[in-house]
Amino acid sequence: MTENEISYKIRGAIFKIYNALGPGLLESVYVATLLMELRKEGIKVLKEVPVPVYYDDEKLEIGFRLDILVENKVIIEVKSVEHLAEVHHKQVLTYLKLTKLKLAILVNFNVDNIKTGIFRKVNGL
Repeated sequence: MTENEISYKIRGAIFKIYNALGPGLLESVYVATLLMELRKEGIKVLKEVPVPVYYDDEKLEIGFRLDILVENKVIIEVKSVEHLAEVHHKQVLTYLKLTKLKLAILVNFNVDNIKTGIFRKVNGL
């Protein structure tokens, strides 16, 4: 499955969840339901995937965790905030750079219209 095909499935799951639950819940609820919906589609998903950070060829003892990794190809970063800040967009781009992946979906479920809460971020795709 290509990144674009995965993205299509992710967007479908996001719309389904948003229409069922609406805005304003905790991020953990949206993460759990995304995992559930994507797994129902037979898609491989992992939650809170640790990603090490290297600096000057040395692995640091700190790192970050991806909210969801889909088919080892697409990152989903889930938010449920009043407004996404520019740093949220930059964070996802940095995740793509560090993981050398090509596509990420940043989604904020705390919006009046979910179409305005989904952002596609690319790294050489």
